[in-house]
Amino acid sequence: MKKILFRKFRVLILMVFLIACTMHIMIDLLPKLEKRAAGPGTAGNNGCSCSNRPSEEPQSWGKQRARTGAESGWPNKHTLRILQDFSNEPSSNLSSHSLEKNTGPADKTEAFKRLEHYSQHGNNDNKQFIQDMNTNKIEPVMGYSKLNALFEHSLYKIQVPAEEDTLFNVNTDIRFNPKAAENPEWKNEGNDEEEYVPTGEPSADSYPNWLKFHIGINRYELYSRHNPVIDSLLKDLVSQKITSVAMKSGGTQLKLIMTFQNYGQALFKPMKQTREQETPPDFFYFSDFERHNAEIAAFHLDRILDFRRVPPVAGRLVNMTKEIKDVTRDKKLWRTFFISPANNICFYGECSYYCSTEHALCGKPDQIEGSLAAFLPDLALAKRKTWRNPWRRSYHKRKKAEWEVDPDYCEEVKQTPPYDIGTRLLDVMDMTIFDFLMGNMDRHHYETFEKFGNETFIIHLDNGRGFGKHSHDEMSILVPLSQCCRVKRSTHLRLQLLAKEEYKLSELVEESLLRDKLMPILIKPHLEAMDRRLRVVLKVLSDCIERDGYNNVVENDLDSATANTITSTR
Repeated sequence: MKKILFRKFRVLILMVFLIACTMHIMIDLLPKLEKRAAGPGTAGNNGCSCSNRPSEEPQSWGKQRARTGAESGWPNKHTLRILQDFSNEPSSNLSSHSLEKNTGPADKTEAFKRLEHYSQHGNNDNKQFIQDMNTNKIEPVMGYSKLNALFEHSLYKIQVPAEEDTLFNVNTDIRFNPKAAENPEWKNEGNDEEEYVPTGEPSADSYPNWLKFHIGINRYELYSRHNPVIDSLLKDLVSQKITSVAMKSGGTQLKLIMTFQNYGQALFKPMKQTREQETPPDFFYFSDFERHNAEIAAFHLDRILDFRRVPPVAGRLVNMTKEIKDVTRDKKLWRTFFISPANNICFYGECSYYCSTEHALCGKPDQIEGSLAAFLPDLALAKRKTWRNPWRRSYHKRKKAEWEVDPDYCEEVKQTPPYDIGTRLLDVMDMTIFDFLMGNMDRHHYETFEKFGNETFIIHLDNGRGFGKHSHDEMSILVPLSQCCRVKRSTHLRLQLLAKEEYKLSELVEESLLRDKLMPILIKPHLEAMDRRLRVVLKVLSDCIERDGYNNVVENDLDSATANTITSTR
């Protein structure tokens, strides 16, 4: 009897298991069958920018995924350009739903093949790099432009060494071929009528602006002065159709990877604070909010300081429903969307800090501001090296870093490679000044392009924790400068120039920010704080020069002819 009952029980368990499997398969197939039965013409719009009305229940994940590639805008695996990296940590460059895996030899080969698809090799005797197409002036926003006057100054006409030392050796004879991406619906940026050369292939001008930006990177700068491609790329960041969205893994706060119709990509940081809000006084620097307007302002400040080490950043008003929820295939992100009691669309994603219902990001009703930072070239094509900042903070509530307790710490740094030779230590001083002007305490690492070795610039990534307090100047940010007492002559001269009334830093930054769609980016107190902090920087350098002598503090990075020209125009 017991054996019969035991057998019946086993048969029952088996039947339950089979029923569960059958139901699971049916649930997966049902949305596709519904979609096929409904036909392509029934996916109409209801006149609302939301995917579902506030009174309706959200659609299931299965229905969201049932869209075809053409409807959702998600490129298939053959047409999707390799995901690019905008990370401070090499191990955190993948999104939580990324199509990119760790780049091994096979992936690197595939990446190069895809880059070659964008071109056909031309005559190497006529090398002319894209960043040198012309040097158009920036158009004044209204009337007289102080910004144009600044860029006409001799300090902003100093030539960098030979630009053949580029990240990619590509010339303008190469033709960009949209068919290489196997996408018949390729949309050219700009005019609908694409200019073709006699061979029937698009000219070099048809390259997407993100690709022109990548090709323009060289040993000394991310982009050349007044490069028209940068302004065009900023427009693309605002206007290009978003075809897919995924959360970026790593980091403490929510960031999204957005892919555009032209296969460019950008890092999206949503608005978390209003312009008027300051960082609460009881917040530690490592738990501060990352501000979208700080990323935008940092790009413009970096450009005015003539560093050109921040990738292009633009502000954009994003429709959370149509441009995030409806196009994402990141299930973890999709599940965090909800409708607030005020009938606003909200989401919170997944991250270490501030990713909960209590800290949700809500639209009005589904529009949200954010910054979009253009991606750098993929790591498979252009490896980057991550360096620990010698003046990194402890990121601890009670412990202090060595540099905070040892006044002679810089002497040790000066004897440590790569700071013992070359310009690396001076580049760190540039970065220190840049961070102090913004009030950014969160500079734990920095990156360089591996191809150029140690003789290259520092990339100023991740500036979202700047511009948090306009009423306070954090003097500990300036410790590297006060300890080392070293600065480039070109940097020192530009700082002195920007302290003059006719080239006032705050007014230049304010004018530059008027070009962004989300203006005003910074409120007046933050602009005035930059002028105040600039005077502090110059005072620290003045004290160093008085104590150690000009030649021991100011490193002459200008040739004699350039130095004489600048001296005569001052």
